[in-house]
Parts: sequence; C-alpha cells; structure tokens
Amino acid sequence: MAQLSERMRALVQPHLADIEPYDPAFSPCKINLSANENTYPLPAGVREAIDAALAATPLNRYPDPMANELRDELASRHGLARENVCVGNGGDELLFNFLLAFGGPGRTLVTCPPDFSEYGFFASLVQTECVRVFRDAETFALDEQALLAAARDAAMVILTSPNNPTGDLVPLELIERVCAACPGIVMVDEAYGEFAPAGSSAEVLLARCSNLVVLHTLSKAFGEAGIRLGYVLAAPDIIDVFAAVRQIYSVNVLTQAAALAAVRTRDAYRPCVATICAERERLARALGALDGVRVWPSAANFLLVRVAHAAEVRRRLRDDYSILVRDFSSAPGLAECLRLTVGTPEENDALVCALSELTGKEGR
Repeated sequence: MAQLSERMRALVQPHLADIEPYDPAFSPCKINLSANENTYPLPAGVREAIDAALAATPLNRYPDPMANELRDELASRHGLARENVCVGNGGDELLFNFLLAFGGPGRTLVTCPPDFSEYGFFASLVQTECVRVFRDAETFALDEQALLAAARDAAMVILTSPNNPTGDLVPLELIERVCAACPGIVMVDEAYGEFAPAGSSAEVLLARCSNLVVLHTLSKAFGEAGIRLGYVLAAPDIIDVFAAVRQIYSVNVLTQAAALAAVRTRDAYRPCVATICAERERLARALGALDGVRVWPSAANFLLVRVAHAAEVRRRLRDDYSILVRDFSSAPGLAECLRLTVGTPEENDALVCALSELTGKEGR
C-alpha cells in the first residue's frame, strides 16, 4: 500500500505521518463478490422511479443541507420523527463524524475485532485510542464480560450487527447492557441489518437507551452503493451533534433524489432480499460440502470461510476464473479466511465450481 512521501510526512500532522488509506483491494473481473454489494438488478419499477426523480432535480441550486424530505421518509420507515434521523455521504461519513464528535485525545473507542477496519482507521485520524476486545478465535463470539468492562471507561463503543466480516449478530440484551455500562455513546452498525432475521435490530432499544445510535445504509440491501447514502437513528440531542459537525451539503441533490425514490419504493426490495438470504443458505451448504472449507453461519449477505492457502486461492479465483473475493487472511484473528459476497445464483454456482476445483487441487 502506498505510503506518504518524506516531504508529506514532514508536513502533515505528526500523528498522520504513518497513515495508510483504506484499500478495497479491487481488481477488474467478471464476477465481483468482494465488496458485499447487492449484485442483483434493481427491482421492477425502482430504476424508473429513480430516473424520473433524477430527471426532475434541478442542478443549479444547492441541496437541502439536512435533506429534510428524505429524513421524513426515513423516519416514517422506522416509526420515528425527523429529529431522530441524520443522513450522510454513505455510512463512512457518519462513522467518521461519530469519531470526530465524540472522540479525540484522551478518549477511547471500544471495538470487537475482527470487525470493519475503518473503525480503527477513523479513530487514528482523530487521535482516539482504540481498545480492542477480541472475539473468540474459533466461534467469533463476543467476550461479553470483557466488553462490558471496557465499555465502563469508554467514550464510544461500536458494535456491528450483523458483524463484518464474521456475519454474526449481537444479542439485543447485550447491546442494552453495553448502553447501560458506557458513560458515552454506543453505536450499533446495522449496514447489513436487512438480511438479518426480523426482530434483530437495535432500533427497538432507542426509546430506553438514550446513548444509542443505530447506523443504516442504502449501499447493501437497497443496491444503491453508487449513490453514497447512509443515515443514523438516535435521540434528538445526539442528532444535533451529527448535524453540527457534518460537512455542509455533503449529500448532493442527485443522491437525495435517488435515495428518496428508493426508500419510497422499499417494499419492492423485499423479494430480492429474501432471495439473497435463501442463496446465502444454499451457498453455505454447497461450500460446507467441499473438502477443507469451513463456513461460519451468517445473518448478512456474505459468508466468511476458511480454506488452506487462502491468499493463493483468492489470487487463483481472480486470475484463472475472473472471480473477485476478499482476502482477510492477514487480518488479526482471520488466518486463512476469505469473505464471499452472496451473489446471483449463477455467480454463486460459478464460485462453488471454482472453489471445488481449487480446493481439490490444494488437497492433492
């Protein structure tokens, strides 16, 4: 990964001298199952609604800074009020603003790796200490007692449910206990929440956990990764903080229009989400039947698998089969692990066929 030049290392803030940017590890390929995108086409009628909304959107005016019409629609979706919603340029902007607002020197963020690497990266940008409570090495279960102990001294806690890249859920009872223990703010990142069983979302805790923030995105189940739209749900005074630190006009007029059309047609996405969930289980069974492949249960639109020589398998999938998956084998706690996005049936079949050939060859 590229590092800063010596000239830039001398000019940037000292704590940024060794910074390395997030690397999505993208390569051109026929089948991209590396980024947890929704690989299905938009449902019937949704693209037409989005195109009509975009065509009717003036480009010569600044966007509504707070995207209030979109906030109203999102609030309606979740049974909340506008004051409980803030939108951002993807979930990433909201994650950064969370760390910017509530972190800083002398404050700590608690995370539970293996999880989304951006948490620690953003913490480093704003000089926030990251306290990592590692999951069980085999099951990836949370260490509940260690998590609660760390939360008692934390300015922030981030829990991911379903977790990326392990796919497991955080029990609501534990989330509530963490909120009670933490004197600061607790964020539950539910980027993949639409793929989880009903009743899994921490939103039901918002009424009694005043320090809870729930993060959502349109990048996954809604198939809108390209428009960059995320949002948080929280108490009004927390939303006021997000509104205060955000970059003005960060959500442009076209994104607001496309997101509003997508959320208004949200019922059209349900069959696609159900299909992805069914494919996830079919893919897990097929992969689990391969020699030398371990598959962990997942409530998201991806699977974490362990296979011998994972980095080489990933390279062969890319170079020999034009299938791109994500290699996590060098990440702490994820030795020999690959993360596989659940694609269309045809994409999943191609992946299983390729892995069957590669693992068979590795086994001989």
